Amino acid sequence: VQLQASGGGLVQAGGSLRLSCAASGRTFSSYILGWFRQAPGKEREFVTAITRSGGSTWYEDSVKGPFTISRDGAKNTVYLQMNSLKPEDTAVYYCAGGGVYGTRSYEYDYWGQGTQVTVSS
Repeated sequence: VQLQASGGGLVQAGGSLRLSCAASGRTFSSYILGWFRQAPGKEREFVTAITRSGGSTWYEDSVKGPFTISRDGAKNTVYLQMNSLKPEDTAVYYCAGGGVYGTRSYEYDYWGQGTQVTVSS
């Protein structure tokens, strides 16, 4: 499966952004989909993931509440709605797809190219 992330940008603290990740290729519904982020000088970290059906989701503790992951099977797209953004949310955000749920990068087989999110104070 090929993943294409979009929707990043520059936003003021307290603002919102919605990231999208469009999938093509193999069956979209076959994969657990997640979002990771990588800030400058830091390792890539797990943000959130959603099951194949969309029935279950997981979040890293710091984004619980302000961030919401969802998926639209008809559009082969996974979304990340980010509200109440903080400067510490600044990072390159990557969508990823895999066969099993996990919070480690190596547990995901497919990756999008990343989209930059910058939150100004």
